Amino acid sequence: MDHERLDVEIIDHDFLTRTHLGRLQELFDGEYRHTHGRWSPHRPYGYSPADVHVLIYRGEELLGHAGFQRRGITVGHHRIRVGGTGGVLITEAERGTGIGRILLHHIRQTMREAPQVEYGYLGCGESVVPFYEAAGWHRIAAAERSLSRATGRPRYVAAGAPIMILPVSRSLDQWPRGVVDLHGTPW
Repeated sequence: MDHERLDVEIIDHDFLTRTHLGRLQELFDGEYRHTHGRWSPHRPYGYSPADVHVLIYRGEELLGHAGFQRRGITVGHHRIRVGGTGGVLITEAERGTGIGRILLHHIRQTMREAPQVEYGYLGCGESVVPFYEAAGWHRIAAAERSLSRATGRPRYVAAGAPIMILPVSRSLDQWPRGVVDLHGTPW
């Protein structure tokens, strides 16, 4: 894979152009439209939208995306500032080529430069836990409170579902114990 021909763009959500939005919709609809309907930039499939987007291109073709939203969450009785990460997607043709690793490297770098991000935070499926672990994310065991994507009602998930954190400005051993309250919908 020729990674030298890749371009990375980091852009705040408010500065996305119609061209960006069109390419993002094509990327996400190509993967999820048949099961989740059309993608929306303001409430992507019911999840919380990103404040910051990392995009990887080859020429004009969008190959991958990851985004994060800055938010204060509560873990036990401790307030933590996270970059809630979501919308991590690589085109099917580019999976396994290392583009995902590059994307996560840039997410980490962008979070390090972002004010008030102590940890990256995401929920994922079991099958992709090794992918995130290889990029420096760590699985934690915690129950999680959030608001339902579909109804907006409070939701509680018992410990066991994959929750991953990425130390950004604090260390892994500084992550407190307790129930995680996202104070909103997941990413």
